[in-house]
Amino acid sequence: MPISPEQEALEAQKDAQEVHRYAVWGLLPENANTRIKKVMEALREEFGGPEIEPHITIVGSCLMTEDEAIGSFREGCNSVKQIYCKVENFETSKFYFQCLSLVMEITEDLKAQTRWFAGCMNRPFPAMPHLSLLYGNLTAEEKKRAKEKVLAMDESIAGLTFLLSRMALYRVNFADRTQKSWERILEGHLRVN
Repeated sequence: MPISPEQEALEAQKDAQEVHRYAVWGLLPENANTRIKKVMEALREEFGGPEIEPHITIVGSCLMTEDEAIGSFREGCNSVKQIYCKVENFETSKFYFQCLSLVMEITEDLKAQTRWFAGCMNRPFPAMPHLSLLYGNLTAEEKKRAKEKVLAMDESIAGLTFLLSRMALYRVNFADRTQKSWERILEGHLRVN
């Protein structure tokens, strides 16, 4: 039996009032996105892992209703100015979601802008600004090979610079490592000045 429009609206309202886990990602400009995506695809082809949208993690996890998350996200986008980002380091980690990452240089501006956005999302601190190239549980040898592959493909990637002007709000489920259940809720633009 089909669901009536009224029932559908009630379900959407109920979902908006339930608490979910959200994250805020900084979206890369097109030129940097294309460059990073090429590297990510080659890594995934060799080492596996889910397809990841290239992004800088700004706020890693917060529990809110959808209405609260949307309101807080909009406040952050309206309050925070565009953020200059420069890759400082290229790291491997034992953490699944940071297996192979580009770590951003922590300037006073980056620190201030990400801390402000985290505050809007009711988090005391932002995430460590990083751009994950690969999610996975690789051995030390595999991580070494992956790092070598990245540098062979794009030796200047560790000096990449760009301006973050867009953010995305995602509903996430960290238990779903495929990310198939992760949902982009909203995209917003940061202030120019």
